[in-house]
Amino acid sequence: MTSDTFTDWRKATYSHANGDCVAVAADQRVIGVQDTRVRRGQTLEFPEAAWRVFVAAVKRLDA
Repeated sequence: MTSDTFTDWRKATYSHANGDCVAVAADQRVIGVQDTRVRRGQTLEFPEAAWRVFVAAVKRLDA
């Protein structure tokens, strides 16, 4: 998929003021992730279940 497939991109909470960050969007059961500096570039895609496992693991690291 391309970034055009996804709507409602959300920028990361910990984004830098200079725009260096990632954005995520959901489309049905797929999560798209992209570098905000490269608009309309490649989008990484993850199944929703895998994304949830990843987010949970990152939250455990941050605790």
